[in-house]
Amino acid sequence: MDKNRILRFLITIAAVGMSVFILVNSIAVPVTAMIQRAFILMLSFFIIFLVHPFRKNSQKGITVFDAALALCGLAVGGYVLINFNEMVMRMGAPNKMDLLFGGLCILLVLEATRRAIGWPLPIVTGVFLLYNYFGNHIPGTFGHRGYDIPRIINQMYLTTEGIFGVPLGVVVSIVFLFVLFGSFLEKSGGGNFFINFAVAVAGKAKGGPAKIAVIGSGLMGTISGSSIANVATVGSLTIPMMKRVGYRPEFAAAVEAGASTGGQIMPPIMGAGAFIMAEFTQIPYVQIIAAAAIPAILYYFSIYMNVHFEACRTNMEGLPEDEVPKLKKILQDGWVYIIPIVSLVAILIMGYSPARAAYIGIALLILASMLRSATRMKLVDIWDALKDAGMTSFSIIAACACAGMIVATVSMTGLGIKFSNMIGALAGGKEILALGLTMLASLILGMALPTTANYIVQASVAAPALVALGLPVLTAHLFVFYFGVFADITPPVALAAYAAAGIAKANPLITGVLASRNVIVAFLIPYLFVYFPALLGKAPASQVAIVTITAMLAVVALSAAFTGFFRRKCGIIERLGLLVIGALLLYPEHFSDIIGFGLLVLLFVYQGFSAKGNLKTGA
Repeated sequence: MDKNRILRFLITIAAVGMSVFILVNSIAVPVTAMIQRAFILMLSFFIIFLVHPFRKNSQKGITVFDAALALCGLAVGGYVLINFNEMVMRMGAPNKMDLLFGGLCILLVLEATRRAIGWPLPIVTGVFLLYNYFGNHIPGTFGHRGYDIPRIINQMYLTTEGIFGVPLGVVVSIVFLFVLFGSFLEKSGGGNFFINFAVAVAGKAKGGPAKIAVIGSGLMGTISGSSIANVATVGSLTIPMMKRVGYRPEFAAAVEAGASTGGQIMPPIMGAGAFIMAEFTQIPYVQIIAAAAIPAILYYFSIYMNVHFEACRTNMEGLPEDEVPKLKKILQDGWVYIIPIVSLVAILIMGYSPARAAYIGIALLILASMLRSATRMKLVDIWDALKDAGMTSFSIIAACACAGMIVATVSMTGLGIKFSNMIGALAGGKEILALGLTMLASLILGMALPTTANYIVQASVAAPALVALGLPVLTAHLFVFYFGVFADITPPVALAAYAAAGIAKANPLITGVLASRNVIVAFLIPYLFVYFPALLGKAPASQVAIVTITAMLAVVALSAAFTGFFRRKCGIIERLGLLVIGALLLYPEHFSDIIGFGLLVLLFVYQGFSAKGNLKTGA
């Protein structure tokens, strides 16, 4: 057996071991939180240092240095597992071995995160660690008493407030199970079902492939919660399809990037950030996904309308009929995938924990797949699903361990309160200015950090500032979360847009600009739910319905204005009129809604008559 085969075997065993441990721990044999987190981080270290060698382009592959780091990763986790009881007894007074292994663990987290997701997050975390140490040298508001190295290591390694803190805990106890659910769904054929369903629903419509991307990515996003994973899975099908019917590469990639990014705000899963939000805010997860439902629908509706008007403007046709499967046939073949998803949502609504909903969903998915020979999972499929979940999760685990040190720093130094005071002072107590500053901070952080890490930082330092100005806790956290998500498609560093551009062989910067333009209306949505609480379901049902309908009409008007097409191509005056109509429909008054709706109907009728006149005169 050669060296590479041995390495692949060890990596597979570690990945499967992670999945099996999480399942057993969740269902049958729960263990102490710190032991659980240390074990999973230990295996993640082992995988990362073997999968991502120090020299990526080296012909030698894994070096002695990489192997040594992998073993060190096992050692720092194993030290916690073996000495847990003694460590608890001397917490706050670490001995030399505690400090040695703790310091090593901090360095391994930074290096593992760098290898898994790049430099930015380790750099940001390193700055926070230095802030802990040099705080007494910083003048003014942001200064603090400073902490010595043993105190910093103790907080980061020997407590559940640093590396083993809430972010890592949520990933290990909840997020991993949903990743596992998505992995089982993919291995049983569920991913193909979602895409085929989207093709059957929208394939023949104008600009069909682009609408397939919107619907398919939305459906996949409910499960995966990862923009880049969505781009890789759905985009590999929809982007070539869009290019084939005439869309230019940059636009095709932009549509897929925008649609895939929305998966992180689409219930019932919404990615790791939403689960961490439940822990930070102590608001039940089911309340979070209920509040996020209407904004997510508005997001996808805005992309869909942009795509629709663009297809009409450029006279882009749909797929040929012989390439579009029958919806009835798709549902007949794939109904087994609906059972576990509906059950998962139902279990959440019934008030059970997300972890229980996830593992019951996995069990139902395996059982449902057995009902048809075409979907039946074999032992090798189950093994591959367990392995893929571990391989998918190690980068999230490393990022959350790294972000945990940022959270611990905020707690130790009082940085959150200081930042809140600064936002309040800069905004002069004006809510709209505070929202704008927070939006900019989220987008800028999002250029460097993945969504989950971005949200963790913003939830620690920016959301409290919004709460201090009077926003409800959930509204403030959703606001920073949404703009952290949108950073994936906001240039100059738009990770989802870059991933889609790679598939489309398109210019990544132009793709990011077009993706931002396609969802530009969606950038208003966080402001809308701040000023229209009904969009988060915080109002009587009749008011929720009215606000939702007027918001959707506003989306139609604004999308038409930005694309330059309504029932026909719009002149500059008509586009300006559509912008005014959109603003009237968004303004929180019934009178302005009535005027806006009336003007929209008048423009719709006027363009209908003028379009017929153009046809008659041959224009």
